Amino acid sequence: MGTICSIAQAPVVVCLYCMQMSKRKNNHLLEVARKRAKSSPAEPTEDEERICSDQGSSALWAQHSASGEVGIIEKIFLKNFMCHSLLGPFTFGSNVNFIVGSNGSGKSAILTALIVGLGGKAQTTNRGSSLKGFVKEGESSAEISITLRNRGQDAYKPDVFGQSITIDLRISSEGLRTYKLKSKTGLLVSSKKEELVAILDHFNIQVDNPVSVLTQEMSKHFLHSKGEGDKYKFFMKATQLEQMKEDYSYIMKTKTVTQNTLEKHEATLQEIRNKYKEKEDRYKNLASLDEMQEKLNHLKHQMAWALVAEMEEEVKHMRERIAEEEKSTIKYDRKVEEWKGKVAEAERRYKQFHDQLECVTERVQKLQPECGQLRNKAQECNKAFRTAEACFHKQKTNVRDLERDKEQLLKRINELKYSITQLNAADSQTRMKQLNQIQAELDALTLQESTLAQQVGQFQQACASAKDKLSKMRREEHDLQRAIDKKQHELAAMEGSRQGGLRRFGEQMPAFIAAIEEADRQGQFRRKPIGPLGFCIRLRDADLGLAVESCLKSLMLAFCCDNYMDEKVLQALMIQSFPHGQRPQIIVSEFTDAPYNISHRAIDHPEYPSVLQALDIDNPVVTNCLIDMRGIETVLLIKNNKDARRVMQGGHPPRNCKEAFTHEGDQVYNNRYYSSSQQRARYLSHDVEQEIRHLQVSLRTQEAHFKGFKQQIRDVITNINQNEALLKRTLDDHRRVKDQCRKLQMEVNDLCVVEEPQSEDLKPLEDELEELSSRLAVCQEEYETEQQQMLTLKRAYEEVELLYRQHKETINSVAEEAEPIKEELSKSDQDVEKSMHHKKHYEEKRKAHINNIQAQKMILENKEQELKASVVKASEICPERLDIRRTAKSLDNEISHLKHKISTQQDQHGDRDTIIRQYQEALENYNSVAQHVKGLKHFIHLLSKITNTRHNVYTEMRRYLSVRCKYYFDSMLSQRGYTGTMVFNHKKEALSVSVQPGEGDKATLSDMRSLSGGERSFSTVCFVLSLWAIAEAPFRCLDEFDVYMDMVNRRISMDMMLKIAASQRYRQFIFLTPQSMSSLPVNNLTRILRLNDPDRRQSILSFGQINSEVPE
Repeated sequence: MGTICSIAQAPVVVCLYCMQMSKRKNNHLLEVARKRAKSSPAEPTEDEERICSDQGSSALWAQHSASGEVGIIEKIFLKNFMCHSLLGPFTFGSNVNFIVGSNGSGKSAILTALIVGLGGKAQTTNRGSSLKGFVKEGESSAEISITLRNRGQDAYKPDVFGQSITIDLRISSEGLRTYKLKSKTGLLVSSKKEELVAILDHFNIQVDNPVSVLTQEMSKHFLHSKGEGDKYKFFMKATQLEQMKEDYSYIMKTKTVTQNTLEKHEATLQEIRNKYKEKEDRYKNLASLDEMQEKLNHLKHQMAWALVAEMEEEVKHMRERIAEEEKSTIKYDRKVEEWKGKVAEAERRYKQFHDQLECVTERVQKLQPECGQLRNKAQECNKAFRTAEACFHKQKTNVRDLERDKEQLLKRINELKYSITQLNAADSQTRMKQLNQIQAELDALTLQESTLAQQVGQFQQACASAKDKLSKMRREEHDLQRAIDKKQHELAAMEGSRQGGLRRFGEQMPAFIAAIEEADRQGQFRRKPIGPLGFCIRLRDADLGLAVESCLKSLMLAFCCDNYMDEKVLQALMIQSFPHGQRPQIIVSEFTDAPYNISHRAIDHPEYPSVLQALDIDNPVVTNCLIDMRGIETVLLIKNNKDARRVMQGGHPPRNCKEAFTHEGDQVYNNRYYSSSQQRARYLSHDVEQEIRHLQVSLRTQEAHFKGFKQQIRDVITNINQNEALLKRTLDDHRRVKDQCRKLQMEVNDLCVVEEPQSEDLKPLEDELEELSSRLAVCQEEYETEQQQMLTLKRAYEEVELLYRQHKETINSVAEEAEPIKEELSKSDQDVEKSMHHKKHYEEKRKAHINNIQAQKMILENKEQELKASVVKASEICPERLDIRRTAKSLDNEISHLKHKISTQQDQHGDRDTIIRQYQEALENYNSVAQHVKGLKHFIHLLSKITNTRHNVYTEMRRYLSVRCKYYFDSMLSQRGYTGTMVFNHKKEALSVSVQPGEGDKATLSDMRSLSGGERSFSTVCFVLSLWAIAEAPFRCLDEFDVYMDMVNRRISMDMMLKIAASQRYRQFIFLTPQSMSSLPVNNLTRILRLNDPDRRQSILSFGQINSEVPE
């Protein structure tokens, strides 16, 4: 029921909110309407209305003489808006402004930008369905800048914005809008739309109100419509009565919903009252169960002392059993002593054979040095023999080559002698001319070949250099990719640590811990390993996370094992879970239940803690492991670098202090200082989100750098491909030129071969033959010498090798003597092992027996403690001890039977406490709902009364505004001699306007549809001006007001608007017209912004200003 009541309160809250709604300046009009309702309920006469109008005008002038300094438009600027690249900036005057230009020059774009820039919707402009339609085609965004005046007493936050407020709007091609609100100095104050709404509310600017901004489409729809309902809607929308009407309709609808909810609550209240009466009857008819409850309590007293008696008997039997076990300890002592003697005998025999083996080993060791010397000598002789053999074969090859050269030279001499006799000297001159021509061509090709060879070298060097650079960049690319992958793994682990802290220690860590748990459940571990160590520690000071991580380093991921068997099992699990090279460290150390006593070797500094003091460690195994592996009790943590240098390097470091770490992770010794490369704590950071943001920023930076580096690699590859293409082309040219040179050289050689024998002298060839014969004789002598030396070295090598083999056989024979000794030594070793195994077996049995006795004593002690507790508990239940002859089991059965009997009766009548509680709850619920229903009734009555009162005031204000609108409409028509009537039918929501041009009494009134275009436009202007007179706004915009007027009506309408503008200098008027407006009078309150005709070839539309306003 409480839920139903809370839901029913929702419409009430909505009603209260709606009752408080009002639109900007309507409170002022509402007060005027109330005063008029009190003073004159009847409709006022024309004279009375004129008086009220004069008073209202003077009051408005008094009120707005200062407010004219706020809310008016000073400047507007457009960029890439609609079809215009740049438009403006336009500087507006404080009173009358005309924007003049032909179609397409940008008039409507300025008006549309004004609506959109001041928070209006795209549909309000009737220029598009979404904001992205206002972005010029081909551009990514459009920009609008509007400057509003902010002076005087009604200025909005003058200390923040100054004397003007600039509203910059940026519309993206996706239709997103972004605001920037700037002060007069250009300083950005806010970018929130809520601030813009507050400014518009403060200045009473309503861009969706046709009185403030009247577009052509809005004018066509409402003003030029033939329907009376459309004009009435225009009147209601302009005076904001339509919004008030909708608010009151919503209030009445919500009131009806609340009344329906109240009726449902009244029906529910009756049901609750019936339930309350039912609970009350059960409460009064509840039977008493005191007698059975007293019997149950008595049995519970007996049960308590029966349990004490049984526990005393159990303790007695345990004492007797422990006494018998202590007597049987003697036989285990005898067995242990017996096997101790056998172990000593076996060790004596083992030592005897071990000494004999040592003697044989010494003999072998004495022979080993001489054997080594012979082996080295044999190796040296073999090396010398192989060297001499190689020289012999080399000399043999030289002799054979010289003999072959001698034979070829003899053949050449014989051929030349024969050629000299056969040649004819007649063709000598012709061949010489041909030889010179070919030689010239060969010289040119040789020069070209040299140039190409130089280019080939340059291209080869460039390619080699680029490939070396590419190779280095490939390695650097691989390193960058590995760094990015590592950073991504760290980010994934850090994001995963939001659900569980183990993910911070690696993606594989949660699965690895689960595998350890599963292996422990299967009994594969003697004692379950502990780790990672970083997960088992907590910081007392979060600022020391980086310092502790820099100290512990890889120990943050390490695991502790109790024994080496558990280490093998854990190593196997790591192989399955972690890749090679990334497996955590395993530390094997026997687990203890208490931390080490380090009082004599730990740091005790008055200002700075040690690493051990800075950590909260629940597991003593982790504490002892970090003490053993890192000595955390001897490492200080000093946040400030200067303090760390002062403490450690000031000449007297603290006692027992080996090193210190700073807040940035720097390592400080008494004589050196190492800076840390790690920037942030990875495992011990408490702010996970900050770490994730830091990793994301770092990852984006690395990826951007990697992307740029990939582009550099592509540039280098492109350069290599270009150089290789040029190299290939140059090599082809070089090969072609080289082939031509070779062909020409062959022709030259052929000609020379023919020419040379005629003038060749055989004396050089014969001299060469003689020299070759002498060299051949010398080589033959050297060949014989090398052969003799090789045979000598071979004999020496064979002799040394024989001595080495004989000495080796002697050592082997001595070593064979040790084999039977080794067999006896092995047997004695087995006897020692067997004896020690039996001795250990009986020692373990004795230890287990003693441990069993100790365990039984502990159990006995616990039982005695339980017995004492049972006696205390029984004394609390029943202070006087009872002599119980029944067993606890029989008492328990009777208690259960009695409880069942009580429960059965309680099921028939209900539990006493439950019945009392339900009765109290039903009473409280009934009173609460009844009070709530009463409050709802009172509220609905009060809401109806207030709503009726405010609706009456709304009706009176509507009548008051209608009368004022009629008065101003008649006044406007009379300026041209027109007459007309304006009839409001609020029930049918219709507004009938009749106008007759000509003399007042001589013409008959007719509907506006029968008027000419100019007369109808003039009447429409009068209607708009009458609405201007009864509605407030800092500026008014009217688009192409004179489009259907002739020259006479245009002049009269213009005079009327200028006259009204002159009487309302606190307001700003902006008129958009295609007319030239050259006939306007020149004064300092009128400003004309003349737009040039659109030129498709230029991106900036120029404009001119005439009759500029005098600077204020």
